[in-house]
Amino acid sequence: MIAQEFRRLHAPGQLLVLANAWDAGSARLIESCGAAAIATTSAGVAWSHGYPDGSALPTRILVAAVAEIARGLSVPLTVDIEDGYSSDLMAVSELVAALVEAGAVGINIEDGAASPDLLARKISATKRAGVDLFVNARTDVYLRGLVPAERAAAETIERSRLYQDAGCDGLFVPCLSDPESIRRIADEIALPLNVMIVPGLAPVAELRALGVRRVSAGAALAETAYATARRAATELLSEGRYDAMFELTIAYQEMNALFVSKSD
Repeated sequence: MIAQEFRRLHAPGQLLVLANAWDAGSARLIESCGAAAIATTSAGVAWSHGYPDGSALPTRILVAAVAEIARGLSVPLTVDIEDGYSSDLMAVSELVAALVEAGAVGINIEDGAASPDLLARKISATKRAGVDLFVNARTDVYLRGLVPAERAAAETIERSRLYQDAGCDGLFVPCLSDPESIRRIADEIALPLNVMIVPGLAPVAELRALGVRRVSAGAALAETAYATARRAATELLSEGRYDAMFELTIAYQEMNALFVSKSD
């Protein structure tokens, strides 16, 4: 079962590397590069539908996008649902059920600047659905600087225990990059530790040695894709040249072939 396979990818000794996708095309392309699973980036999904990141995307659009992505995949799919797009536990639970129906086997759900108790209640609500869903609890202690730097590791560990008691399956700590802090947190929590790729983060092999079990690109690939498009478009519109458009490209036939066997 695909949900069980996703859970196995987080087993002790494993390190799951996720190159986050933002639509069906990027997801299928990443899968073709050898990805063991696909994760979405909330920012990339929002931008690709004309919304800012930050719980602004209508959930009906998110669910439809997840169904489009899942349709073309043969590997597990986990979805970033930000804060669940609501503080209402029933609404969060209903969204998660819809995403599972659409093809997701995992979610990321974050505390942000809100009370950690609220995220704990949301995690419990998602678990009451009774499906085998991998819930990755994201804490923004480092990302938002929620406590002084010298207390960040201890606060993260404390929140991990709260979220584990609520039923989560993993802990995601974006902007955690200091090797000593990574090792401390990995050693002191009972959950698989997920870090996000940021400039200066240790290579994957070193992260494995530090105890990390999951590493995510976040919005970085989407940002790279949009930066490439902006450069090529600016050159075309401002200079009337096309060089950047063909510096790094995928042949039409190669891209199109990714979807030949995926028709309804």
